[in-house]
Amino acid sequence: MDIGTISLVLMLGLILLLAIGMPLGFASAILSVLVLVMKFEPTLLTAPWTFGDGILTGRPGSGPLNILAQRIYGLLTDYVLISIPLFIFMAALLERSGIAKDMYSSLNVWLNRTRGGIAIVTSIMAVIMAAMSGIIGGEVVLLGLIALPQMLRLGYNQNLAIGTICASGSLGTMIPPSIVLIIYGLITETSIKALFTASFIPGFMLASFIIIYIIIRTQMRPEDAPLPEPIEGEPEGFEKFKLFAGFLCILLAGFASVLFLRALFFELSGQNATNTGDAYAYGTAEWLPRFGGAVVFAFVMMFFVLGRARTALGWQMGKGLVAPIVVIGVVMGSIYGGITGITEAAGMGALAVLVIAIFRGEASFDLVWDSLMRTLKSTGTIIWVTIGATALAGAYTIAGGPTYVADFIVGSELPTMGIILMMMVILLFMGAFMDWVGIVLLIIPVFLPIVQRLPIEEIGLIGQLEPRYVAIWFGVVFCMNMQVSFLSPPFGPAAFYLKSVAPPHISLTDIFKGFLPFIGIQLLALSVLLIWPPIVEILLK
Repeated sequence: MDIGTISLVLMLGLILLLAIGMPLGFASAILSVLVLVMKFEPTLLTAPWTFGDGILTGRPGSGPLNILAQRIYGLLTDYVLISIPLFIFMAALLERSGIAKDMYSSLNVWLNRTRGGIAIVTSIMAVIMAAMSGIIGGEVVLLGLIALPQMLRLGYNQNLAIGTICASGSLGTMIPPSIVLIIYGLITETSIKALFTASFIPGFMLASFIIIYIIIRTQMRPEDAPLPEPIEGEPEGFEKFKLFAGFLCILLAGFASVLFLRALFFELSGQNATNTGDAYAYGTAEWLPRFGGAVVFAFVMMFFVLGRARTALGWQMGKGLVAPIVVIGVVMGSIYGGITGITEAAGMGALAVLVIAIFRGEASFDLVWDSLMRTLKSTGTIIWVTIGATALAGAYTIAGGPTYVADFIVGSELPTMGIILMMMVILLFMGAFMDWVGIVLLIIPVFLPIVQRLPIEEIGLIGQLEPRYVAIWFGVVFCMNMQVSFLSPPFGPAAFYLKSVAPPHISLTDIFKGFLPFIGIQLLALSVLLIWPPIVEILLK
């Protein structure tokens, strides 16, 4: 059977199976078998009694089935895959401990007298949580439990509150350590560390767009974000700024001290002399006076400029931010400091959260058990979808599908940006109906080779992307697409996550209505990536 007919049957079959409610993992697995049969042994469909006479059934341990089995086995035994349950476990511990609530309270202290401050706090908290775990669903649920009642109680516009929570809660897709980027890196054999580095600026750009929108909207429509009543004796204005400066000085002193001791250890132990690579970033002797100077500066500010009393009060107001900062430092610092790989960093992050919970007196058997059960369920879902989608993508590849699609798209005589925009439309459409795991496993192996065949000088409108960064750029663009998919009706998962914890009077229709301006913000950020591709290279050089 020709590959064009197989492609049509595959597309219609996938739509039909998903429409009747079959899980994506099983639908993909069934269709993978169908693709192999149509391509290599179609007589099984017309004359099933010939079983055992063809290339598939005659020698089941060889040929296409063997290639497919090796592909699935290779993916499931990849060491980096272990980081996914570790990050999920870390996120589950964060949700069930009081770390997130204390973080929200501390952020609220600094911004509660700012117009739209609660919404801004919610967005900043989402960024911090995304940088800790890279999990999306849990963030939306947690923000819905903590921030939504607060905003509704203060009289915030319902659409603004809903959109802020769901758009900010999905930032884990873009901001490292994103699980979406990990899966993309595994499938495309792209450096996950490079993907993390490249997504920093686009991720924080999107978060900035959301915060800027909140500020502009609440300034133009003050009724959308009423200010809470002032608390007697609460510091305001410049005094609050000085308290925050005291808190930052304590953080600077602690962080610089750790880096100073680290560099001193590497220098005195002689490891810098024997190390010829770049494993000890910020760990050489030239950094010692810089870190030492930062420590001295922080102490001078705390004791002689701001004062001990003000610094101590600032610490009390902001100490809820310390635990999240420590976790981010452990995870991202161990990766970019050359200490560990992605998987080990995930394990260290999960251990750090557990240790913090123990010191806070929140650790218990129930906490760990519930977190493990959630990790098991979430990981099981991802793994089954991974198996099914990898089988389908592998079967379609063996049948010649990617070459057929590539020749069809490239031969359409569309300009380069026209081809990329067509891909974006397809990704946005698929994202409205399918889970991101299935999309990255099914669509990316087809689209990425096409993008890599396009003239590099015609990608984007401003600047030129270096050829070695094409796969990285497309990975970041894909993640920005998935940002939109989390809010896209009719199956935007963020809406269902929030609905599970929202008050009864908020319907799914209300939730999707609140998404509209934030989908526009996400599309704006996606447009920046398409117009100016070199934005992903800034931190890679």
